Amino acid sequence: MDIGNTIRSIRKKKQLSIQQVAELTGLSQGFLSQVENNKTSPSISTLDHIAGALNVPLAFLLLKKDERMQILRKDERRHTLYGGGKMKVEQLSERGCVKMMLVELEPGASTAEAHAHAGEEIHFLLSGTIYVEQGDESATIYAGDSFSWKACMPHYAKNIGEDTAIVLISINNDTQLV
Repeated sequence: MDIGNTIRSIRKKKQLSIQQVAELTGLSQGFLSQVENNKTSPSISTLDHIAGALNVPLAFLLLKKDERMQILRKDERRHTLYGGGKMKVEQLSERGCVKMMLVELEPGASTAEAHAHAGEEIHFLLSGTIYVEQGDESATIYAGDSFSWKACMPHYAKNIGEDTAIVLISINNDTQLV
Protein backbone atom coordinates (compact mmCIF):
# COMPACT_ATOMS: atom_id res chain seq x y z
CA MET A 1 0.00 0.00 0.00
CA ASP A 2 1.24 3.46 -0.83
CA ILE A 3 -0.93 5.64 1.39
CA GLY A 4 1.57 8.51 1.43
CA ASN A 5 1.58 8.99 -2.34
CA THR A 6 -2.21 8.69 -2.37
CA ILE A 7 -2.52 11.45 0.23
CA ARG A 8 -0.03 13.68 -1.62
CA SER A 9 -1.79 13.13 -4.92
CA ILE A 10 -5.21 14.01 -3.51
CA ARG A 11 -3.82 17.02 -1.65
CA LYS A 12 -2.18 18.38 -4.80
CA LYS A 13 -5.26 17.68 -6.92
CA LYS A 14 -7.31 19.71 -4.41
CA GLN A 15 -4.62 22.42 -4.47
CA LEU A 16 -4.00 22.24 -0.73
CA SER A 17 -0.61 22.85 0.89
CA ILE A 18 0.75 20.64 3.65
CA GLN A 19 0.30 23.65 5.94
CA GLN A 20 -3.42 23.85 5.09
CA VAL A 21 -3.90 20.12 5.76
CA ALA A 22 -1.96 20.52 9.02
CA GLU A 23 -4.31 23.32 10.09
CA LEU A 24 -7.39 21.26 9.17
CA THR A 25 -6.19 18.15 11.02
CA GLY A 26 -4.22 19.58 13.93
CA LEU A 27 -1.21 17.51 12.83
CA SER A 28 2.25 18.98 12.30
CA GLN A 29 3.58 19.74 8.83
CA GLY A 30 6.64 17.57 9.56
CA PHE A 31 4.47 14.59 10.49
CA LEU A 32 2.31 15.02 7.39
CA SER A 33 5.45 15.20 5.25
CA GLN A 34 6.66 11.92 6.80
CA VAL A 35 3.27 10.34 6.07
CA GLU A 36 3.35 11.52 2.45
CA ASN A 37 6.87 10.13 2.05
CA ASN A 38 5.85 6.79 3.61
CA LYS A 39 8.36 7.28 6.44
CA THR A 40 5.74 6.72 9.12
CA SER A 41 2.55 4.72 9.33
CA PRO A 42 -0.32 6.80 10.72
CA SER A 43 -3.05 5.27 12.86
CA ILE A 44 -6.53 4.73 11.45
CA SER A 45 -7.73 7.65 13.57
CA THR A 46 -5.05 9.92 12.08
CA LEU A 47 -5.88 8.71 8.56
CA ASP A 48 -9.53 9.47 9.26
CA HIS A 49 -8.59 13.08 10.19
CA ILE A 50 -6.50 13.40 7.00
CA ALA A 51 -9.31 11.91 4.89
CA GLY A 52 -11.74 14.40 6.44
CA ALA A 53 -9.42 17.32 5.62
CA LEU A 54 -9.11 16.06 2.04
CA ASN A 55 -12.87 15.41 1.85
CA VAL A 56 -12.51 11.78 0.76
CA PRO A 57 -13.74 8.58 2.45
CA LEU A 58 -11.18 6.92 4.72
CA ALA A 59 -11.54 3.69 2.73
CA PHE A 60 -10.29 5.50 -0.41
CA LEU A 61 -6.92 6.08 1.25
CA LEU A 62 -6.62 2.36 2.00
CA LEU A 63 -7.26 1.07 -1.52
CA LYS A 64 -4.41 -0.61 -3.36
CA LYS A 65 -3.65 0.62 -6.87
CA ASP A 66 -5.36 -2.36 -8.53
CA GLU A 67 -8.47 -1.72 -6.40
CA ARG A 68 -8.88 1.85 -7.63
CA MET A 69 -10.85 3.03 -10.61
CA GLN A 70 -9.65 1.46 -13.84
CA ILE A 71 -10.14 3.17 -17.18
CA LEU A 72 -10.12 1.34 -20.49
CA ARG A 73 -10.16 3.74 -23.42
CA LYS A 74 -12.27 2.94 -26.47
CA ASP A 75 -9.24 2.35 -28.70
CA GLU A 76 -7.73 -0.07 -26.12
CA ARG A 77 -10.69 -2.47 -26.03
CA ARG A 78 -10.32 -6.08 -27.12
CA HIS A 79 -12.59 -7.10 -30.02
CA THR A 80 -13.50 -10.63 -31.05
CA LEU A 81 -15.45 -11.66 -34.15
CA TYR A 82 -17.70 -14.73 -34.37
CA GLY A 83 -19.98 -16.26 -36.97
CA GLY A 84 -17.92 -15.25 -39.96
CA GLY A 85 -17.59 -11.70 -38.64
CA LYS A 86 -21.35 -11.18 -38.23
CA MET A 87 -21.11 -10.99 -34.45
CA LYS A 88 -18.64 -8.59 -32.84
CA VAL A 89 -17.91 -8.77 -29.09
CA GLU A 90 -16.16 -5.81 -27.53
CA GLN A 91 -14.78 -6.20 -23.99
CA LEU A 92 -15.68 -2.96 -22.18
CA SER A 93 -14.42 -3.55 -18.67
CA GLU A 94 -13.66 -6.23 -16.13
CA ARG A 95 -13.50 -6.00 -12.35
CA GLY A 96 -13.10 -9.04 -10.13
CA CYS A 97 -15.74 -11.55 -11.18
CA VAL A 98 -17.79 -9.02 -13.18
CA LYS A 99 -17.25 -8.11 -16.80
CA MET A 100 -19.14 -5.98 -19.26
CA MET A 101 -19.23 -6.24 -23.02
CA LEU A 102 -20.93 -4.75 -26.02
CA VAL A 103 -22.15 -7.22 -28.63
CA GLU A 104 -23.15 -6.24 -32.16
CA LEU A 105 -25.13 -8.78 -34.16
CA GLU A 106 -25.69 -8.12 -37.84
CA PRO A 107 -29.14 -9.09 -39.20
CA GLY A 108 -29.45 -12.88 -39.05
CA ALA A 109 -26.38 -13.30 -36.83
CA SER A 110 -26.66 -15.62 -33.84
CA THR A 111 -24.68 -17.35 -31.14
CA ALA A 112 -24.66 -20.35 -33.55
CA GLU A 113 -26.14 -22.77 -31.02
CA ALA A 114 -27.18 -22.84 -27.40
CA HIS A 115 -24.17 -22.61 -25.11
CA ALA A 116 -23.62 -22.53 -21.34
CA HIS A 117 -20.94 -21.30 -18.94
CA ALA A 118 -20.53 -20.33 -15.30
CA GLY A 119 -22.14 -17.18 -13.93
CA GLU A 120 -25.12 -14.93 -14.44
CA GLU A 121 -25.82 -12.46 -17.25
CA ILE A 122 -27.84 -9.27 -17.50
CA HIS A 123 -28.58 -7.90 -21.00
CA PHE A 124 -29.82 -4.52 -22.16
CA LEU A 125 -30.78 -4.19 -25.81
CA LEU A 126 -29.62 -0.77 -27.00
CA SER A 127 -30.92 -1.16 -30.55
CA GLY A 128 -32.46 -3.76 -32.83
CA THR A 129 -34.64 -6.80 -32.23
CA ILE A 130 -33.39 -10.18 -31.02
CA TYR A 131 -34.89 -13.56 -30.28
CA VAL A 132 -33.60 -15.25 -27.11
CA GLU A 133 -34.07 -18.79 -25.88
CA GLN A 134 -33.15 -20.67 -22.74
CA GLY A 135 -34.53 -24.11 -22.04
CA ASP A 136 -38.22 -24.13 -23.00
CA GLU A 137 -38.52 -20.32 -22.63
CA SER A 138 -38.14 -17.88 -25.48
CA ALA A 139 -38.91 -14.22 -26.16
CA THR A 140 -38.53 -11.44 -28.68
CA ILE A 141 -36.56 -8.56 -27.17
CA TYR A 142 -36.84 -4.99 -28.46
CA ALA A 143 -34.62 -1.92 -28.06
CA GLY A 144 -34.91 -0.66 -24.48
CA ASP A 145 -35.81 -4.10 -23.07
CA SER A 146 -33.58 -6.00 -20.69
CA PHE A 147 -33.40 -9.64 -19.59
CA SER A 148 -31.23 -11.85 -17.42
CA TRP A 149 -30.46 -15.51 -16.94
CA LYS A 150 -28.22 -18.00 -15.19
CA ALA A 151 -25.60 -18.74 -17.82
CA CYS A 152 -25.11 -22.35 -16.68
CA MET A 153 -28.33 -23.18 -18.56
CA PRO A 154 -27.85 -23.40 -22.34
CA HIS A 155 -28.91 -20.13 -24.00
CA TYR A 156 -29.18 -18.78 -27.52
CA ALA A 157 -29.67 -15.39 -29.15
CA LYS A 158 -30.33 -14.32 -32.75
CA ASN A 159 -30.85 -10.96 -34.43
CA ILE A 160 -34.26 -11.29 -36.12
CA GLY A 161 -34.47 -7.64 -37.11
CA GLU A 162 -33.43 -5.77 -40.25
CA ASP A 163 -30.81 -3.63 -38.47
CA THR A 164 -27.71 -4.42 -36.45
CA ALA A 165 -28.66 -5.28 -32.87
CA ILE A 166 -26.48 -3.87 -30.10
CA VAL A 167 -26.58 -5.56 -26.69
CA LEU A 168 -24.88 -4.38 -23.50
CA ILE A 169 -24.07 -7.44 -21.37
CA SER A 170 -22.87 -7.68 -17.79
CA ILE A 171 -21.62 -11.07 -16.64
CA ASN A 172 -20.91 -12.12 -13.08
CA ASN A 173 -18.56 -15.11 -13.16
CA ASP A 174 -18.60 -15.76 -9.42
CA THR A 175 -18.66 -19.54 -9.44
CA GLN A 176 -20.43 -19.51 -6.07
CA LEU A 177 -23.54 -18.35 -7.95
CA VAL A 178 -23.76 -21.47 -10.06
